[in-house]
Amino acid sequence: MRLRNGLAALALGLISVACTPTVQLAVPNEPININLNVKIEHEIYIKVDKELDSMFNESSGLF
Repeated sequence: MRLRNGLAALALGLISVACTPTVQLAVPNEPININLNVKIEHEIYIKVDKELDSMFNESSGLF
């Protein structure tokens, strides 16, 4: 009986070790590249703003 309990404990120990999950962190061999294709377009409408200012000035009589 004692031998049987010992074998059962040994078998249970081996099974529990074999089923233990492991987590490994590995550093990649190559650097991480992030490619961003960004297109920025802007237009400034200063000419139109100046024309509107001259149209709506105080002496035009619109307001």
